[in-house]
Amino acid sequence: MNPAPLPAADMDARDLRVFDAVRELLARHGMQMSMEAVAQHAGCSKQTLYSRYGSKQELMRRVVERHVCRATAGLRGLREDDLRGSLMQFATDYLDHFNQPHVAQACRMISADAAQFPEEARSLWRDGAGTLTLHLAEWIESAIARGQLRHDDPHFMAELLISMIGGQDFDRQRFHMPHRDDAGTRRRWAGFSVDSFLRAFAPAASPQPHSNQLRSFS
Repeated sequence: MNPAPLPAADMDARDLRVFDAVRELLARHGMQMSMEAVAQHAGCSKQTLYSRYGSKQELMRRVVERHVCRATAGLRGLREDDLRGSLMQFATDYLDHFNQPHVAQACRMISADAAQFPEEARSLWRDGAGTLTLHLAEWIESAIARGQLRHDDPHFMAELLISMIGGQDFDRQRFHMPHRDDAGTRRRWAGFSVDSFLRAFAPAASPQPHSNQLRSFS
C-alpha cells in the first residue's frame, strides 16, 4: 500500500531535495529514471525513498501533484470578484512553468518514452494535465454560479482555456523554434488569451424591454 500524500506543511528540506532530483532526472532520462539515481542526487538511500514514498510511480505522482498545486495557487489566492486577475495569474504561472528548460525537456523525454511505458505515461497525464484541467473546471463552475461567466460546460471551457494559453508555444519548443522565452511576451499572450476567453463566455446581457412594452406601462 502506498503512503498517504504528504501535506505541504509536512514537506521538509529532504522532500524538496528529492523532488528537485526527480525533476532533473526526468529531464535527463525520462521515465527510465531509477530510484537509485534519485537517491544519489538527493543524498539519501533507496530504502528512505521507498519507506517515505512507496514506489517510483508514487514519487513521480507527488512531484506532479506539487506542480499542479503551484499552478492553481493563483486561482485560490485572489478575490472572487477579480475574475480577470485570477485567470491572468493562472495563465502567467502556467506559461512560466512550462517555459523552464528542465520542464520542457522533461516533457519531451516523457513523450518519447510513452510508448514504452504506457501505464506510467497515462498516470502522469491524469495526475498532471488531467488534474489541472479538473481544478480549473471546478473554479470556472463556481464563477458560472456567481454569474461571472456564461452558463456552459465548465470542463470544455477549462480545456479550451488551457489550449488557448498554451497556443503553439510548446510545439515551437519541441521543434526548437523561436518561442515566447521572456516574461513580457508571455504576459502579453496570457492577456490576449484570457481576454478572448472572457469575451467568448461573457454572461448574456439581460434582455431589454421592447419599445412597445415600455409604452404599455406609461
